[in-house]
Amino acid sequence: MEAMIERCAGLDVHQETVVACVLFGPLDKKPKTSIETFSTTTTGLLALSDWLATLQVSDVVMESTGVYWKPIWNILEGSFHLVLANARRVKNVPGRKTDVKDAEWLAKLLRCGLIESNFVPPEDIRD
Repeated sequence: MEAMIERCAGLDVHQETVVACVLFGPLDKKPKTSIETFSTTTTGLLALSDWLATLQVSDVVMESTGVYWKPIWNILEGSFHLVLANARRVKNVPGRKTDVKDAEWLAKLLRCGLIESNFVPPEDIRD
């Protein structure tokens, strides 16, 4: 697969935590990986936003499972190009799944431009 995005992140979102995997580096080489876990409190999500900004991430993807993505979207919306992925379309191979592997899989798909974003209504409609 050919890389298209130099610095991107995949988020595996749960009720109390978000696992973030950032892939970065030249497009023609294997990317470096940085992985962190954050809480879903406002303080934790602001820390996630700061961490992504520090790594100069431009694009972020997360799955649209349930409603847990909404607060994360609201905090990151102004700072990054966000992609809300349909869980069925980005499903990983069954087996030994972990939060870290899921976040890394999402980041790899995004880096190669293989994720189509779901429709997210404008902020006034979401409210």
